[in-house]
Amino acid sequence: MLPATFKLCAGISYRHMRNMTGLRKNALVAIHHELNRLAGPGPSNWISQVRRRSSLLSSRIEEEEGPSEEELSYVRQGEDALQKAISILSDQDGWTVETVAANGDKVLSKVLPDIGKVFKLEVMLEQHPDSLYNELVGNMEQMGEWNPNVKEVKILQKIGQDTMVTHEVSAETPGNVVGPRDFVSVRCAKRRGSTCFLAGMSTQHPKMPEQRGVIRAENGPTCIVLKPSADDSNKTKFTWLLSIDLKGWIPKTIINKVLSQTQVDFANHLRQRMAGNVSMEMAHAC
Repeated sequence: MLPATFKLCAGISYRHMRNMTGLRKNALVAIHHELNRLAGPGPSNWISQVRRRSSLLSSRIEEEEGPSEEELSYVRQGEDALQKAISILSDQDGWTVETVAANGDKVLSKVLPDIGKVFKLEVMLEQHPDSLYNELVGNMEQMGEWNPNVKEVKILQKIGQDTMVTHEVSAETPGNVVGPRDFVSVRCAKRRGSTCFLAGMSTQHPKMPEQRGVIRAENGPTCIVLKPSADDSNKTKFTWLLSIDLKGWIPKTIINKVLSQTQVDFANHLRQRMAGNVSMEMAHAC
């Protein structure tokens, strides 16, 4: 067995064989098997060292082999959500005003074939896009601390720098008109020049099957766009495209009111969060 093992290991030293799928893994499995046979009940120091180094090599091989098919599927889903959202937001025709707040925050809507009714929030925020991006992406799991419409956001899996799969649980609306919902979403975070995007859509993940007693809603394409204001680059034009199916037997008039109000509330809660962050930074600086 030992000569055959060394032949297998020697084979992966050739470039064309090193790139063959699974060959390097087979070599490592053979090494571990042979070391276990040689070691007996009390492994010597040199065998322990070889084992340790082969484990490190195995980790490196896993990294070099890149993402799995499942991970690539999530990446494709996230990028697809981003492209669909950008396409929807790029079309300025057909939008109807749902509500306009006293501070100018505005929610619009339109009905799209194969998607249904989508909502678009447009607001101006006092913070730089990078600060908002860091809060919404870097501190995503903390959203439940400042947004009362969200109970929890948990990152189930990260794929590379731009893609993640999340589980979100929403809170019930006042009067429990709409009960709690949960979502499993793939999210794609991208920067294009000075503009930041956070797109998403519903997906499935083995770590989070449907939960008993909670309605699994669906969303997407959704997208938050953070763009520097044309008048002041330290301020942000904030756009949020929302497409969501809450499931259950809820009249459309109630759904429309709930979703547009949720967007307006989100903007206000985000302002309060960012103002609180500035206050904490100033306090630490003193």
